[in-house]
Amino acid sequence: MPLEYLVDEKFLERMDRELAGWRDPAGRLRAALDKNEFTLFCQPIAALGPGLRGDERFPMAEVLVRLREEERALLPPGEFLPVFEHYGMMPQLDRWVVRHTVRHLAAGSRIGRFTVNVSGQTLQDAAFPGFVAAELRAAGVAMNAVMFEIDESDVLARLEAAVRFASAVKAYGGGLLIDGFCRRSVSFGPLQNLRLDYLKVDGSVIRKLLTHVGMQTKLQAVVRVAEALQAGVVAECVEEQDVLVRLKALGVGYAQGFGVHQPQPIERVARP
Repeated sequence: MPLEYLVDEKFLERMDRELAGWRDPAGRLRAALDKNEFTLFCQPIAALGPGLRGDERFPMAEVLVRLREEERALLPPGEFLPVFEHYGMMPQLDRWVVRHTVRHLAAGSRIGRFTVNVSGQTLQDAAFPGFVAAELRAAGVAMNAVMFEIDESDVLARLEAAVRFASAVKAYGGGLLIDGFCRRSVSFGPLQNLRLDYLKVDGSVIRKLLTHVGMQTKLQAVVRVAEALQAGVVAECVEEQDVLVRLKALGVGYAQGFGVHQPQPIERVARP
């Protein structure tokens, strides 16, 4: 899930101390991109409709990225995304993720659609949607097989850029989600111009669904608005079966979280 990482000098000093070879953080990340030192994981998203079997249960999955470090194995994104953000390199990483996700799809995948997070920096990269369309066409992959998750905070902070990005993605036939929806408040106004396919409701709502009536009311409002927008609703951070039962009762169509499916290497989850 994309965040705006604010990196101060103390953070960079810690990176210098803890990560071997990171005396030049920007150079280290450029080398990692050039040498394909990243690994894709994914977390399937379950459909909650009745009578679904087999592959129908997981029509899509969120793509996650890890960095391979020889001594420390796989680094989670919290340890390297802040440096990408600090040096303005997120569009380069997002391109790498898209390119390798498309390659995976072209090689054959049980899961037919993947969602890829895009940063606020990438939203402002006018060339990015064209790059994605070219990758999809060259690989012979459906144009809507890669969807983009835009964080709610990025929409609110960069509404014009988000609308331009959404229009460009929709122009070639791509898909869009809002991630972290309701993290702040239920704000539906900006959504009308984005032509969204899905709203992904933030875990701060879903985790309290069984204990706070107000969260159920908020989720019901999201479901009603999503129906008006002809968009699906995804509940994230689902960890309990009782939550899944309540989500179905409230009309939520999709669920994601450790209680649904653990993140795993993309090849292990999605290969036929």
